Amino acid sequence: MTILTVNIDNKKAEKAIKAVLDALGLNYNIEQNTDSAKQPLDGDEQRVYNNLKRSFTKIKMHKEGKVKLQNAKEAISEIEASLKD
Repeated sequence: MTILTVNIDNKKAEKAIKAVLDALGLNYNIEQNTDSAKQPLDGDEQRVYNNLKRSFTKIKMHKEGKVKLQNAKEAISEIEASLKD
């Protein structure tokens, strides 16, 4: 097991880091210096969190062989085709 210690002074950055750790399915422990209440994610932060969580879930499923993801060339071709329309 690896232990990573991160000191974060910015609440927005803290919420973003938590979202990434949650999306990756990692366990973590939070030690706070203050008794401040946990603030919920705002709209933009929640969208980023949801997108990251969905992406990591798809990657995990792909690694387990449950879904097939597009390779980068296929995705770029699809985007280029949609831009031509």
